[in-house]
Amino acid sequence: MKFFTRGDVDGFCAIALDNTVQLLLVPALCLGVLGFSPALVFGTILPGIAVSYLAGNLFYAWQAHRLAQKERRADVCALPFGLNTPTFIAYVFLVMLPAKQIAISQGAADPDKVAWQAGLVACIGSGLIEFFGAFIAERVRRMTPRAALLAALSGAGLAFLSLNFLITTFAHPVVGFVTLGLVLLFYFGGVKPRWGIPAALVVLLVGTALSWATGLAPNGPEPTDSLGWYPPLLVIGDVWRGLAAGHFWAYLPVMIPLGLLNLLASLQCIESAAVAGDSYDTRSSLLVNGASTLAAACFGSPFPTSIYIGHPAWKLMGARAGYSTLNGIFITALCLTGSMALVAWAVPADAGLAIIVWIGVIITVQSFEATPARHWPAVVLGIAPVLLMWVTFVVKNALRVAGYGSAPGQAYGDPLLGAFHASGTLVEGLFAVEQGAFYCSIVLAAVTVFIIEKQWAKAARWCFAAAGLSMIGLLHAWRFSASDTVSALPLLERITGTGARGAALFPAATYALGYAGIGVVLLLARWFTVPSEAEKPGGS
Repeated sequence: MKFFTRGDVDGFCAIALDNTVQLLLVPALCLGVLGFSPALVFGTILPGIAVSYLAGNLFYAWQAHRLAQKERRADVCALPFGLNTPTFIAYVFLVMLPAKQIAISQGAADPDKVAWQAGLVACIGSGLIEFFGAFIAERVRRMTPRAALLAALSGAGLAFLSLNFLITTFAHPVVGFVTLGLVLLFYFGGVKPRWGIPAALVVLLVGTALSWATGLAPNGPEPTDSLGWYPPLLVIGDVWRGLAAGHFWAYLPVMIPLGLLNLLASLQCIESAAVAGDSYDTRSSLLVNGASTLAAACFGSPFPTSIYIGHPAWKLMGARAGYSTLNGIFITALCLTGSMALVAWAVPADAGLAIIVWIGVIITVQSFEATPARHWPAVVLGIAPVLLMWVTFVVKNALRVAGYGSAPGQAYGDPLLGAFHASGTLVEGLFAVEQGAFYCSIVLAAVTVFIIEKQWAKAARWCFAAAGLSMIGLLHAWRFSASDTVSALPLLERITGTGARGAALFPAATYALGYAGIGVVLLLARWFTVPSEAEKPGGS
């Protein structure tokens, strides 16, 4: 098989545009939401992303050549690879932003560094899960219903991609509505631009033009001084400091579900490639996927990578191995030369947000398309906890605007609960579901699937597993800090020689009892239930 073909050029143009759109979110969220310095974003984070991109893309290109030689074929297409957008956005809002807010409330000298180090630790956790999960991925997949695997990811897509950025769409309607209309036209209307122009490129060009025309761009002076050479640097010391600060345990309820979802999504992508005729070794593909994420963290990027969906589409386009090599080189050049600063200045985030909204919608729709209709109630229930987590995020932002959690405003505490109770809102329910929302999503969806299938014992086992997670503090365990609500892990603190004793070791014990109660009910269901009329032979 040739190193480069005409189809590789087409495939490269498509995937490079897709990757560039995603990379535009890095400065948009890191500078805009997290308030990181340009030096940190363009001098450390983006070079770290370059390392992961180059390593992954070159491996998958080599893997395609190896498969082609082994099978004596010339039509092998490399697995597409890049930044994991849902996890990237989740880590911004669920790891680094809370870490920064806590650091500010505690008077940390450099809250940005604390938040970045927390992100590095989360990225390490995700990489470890993906790396070692390569050995158990098939088993986890067999044990977990598809509705449960997809619902949590759908909730994140709907909330943190679609709803989150629809707010900006309605805040800037000229740019937002027109680009959203183009996205709906091209991606749902069954049409495409003339002359073979990529749809995403049209959206970006129109969005950029409207942003400049309406004053949304440029955002500041032209960053010509950002152009230069930014070699990737090892940041093992910062990773270690993040681990020493306890970020690993604090954000484990976010890392594990997202890491498992990434692992299983990558597994599905490999299977999709096999259906298209390219049967890659599963374990090595997943191991390199995890290793690339670990490399990203070690070189300063807090954002995991993943194998992309869409291998059959790239193959139909004529792409082989060369498009992956070109993509790795192109993204590396963007990230190491400071060019992304110039691109981000010229192309504001608003120009491409409609594409991100569409990605969130597609992720959500996939859960319904990939599951039987009778399991849709499980998908909806699984989406709910992640939506509530997003609602909690919005509520906390409103509280910060009102002065809660920052000097000289009021601190978080029981009086805050009382104020919400007076308005008829049990806000502690939001605080509880926020901690371990992805676990909760998977559990609720799995239990519902097994109830629908009348597999009471399997449903009960999931309930007892949730009870165990609650008892050890990984699910629904929360406490007040001065500026927020955070995860409570007193049992872990006790094991390490500090913390509470007695009942205080189990702050989510009532939730454990609740889950265990459901499990007992399900185990006894066969003795106190009979089939409904609709379930009887001849029923309707």
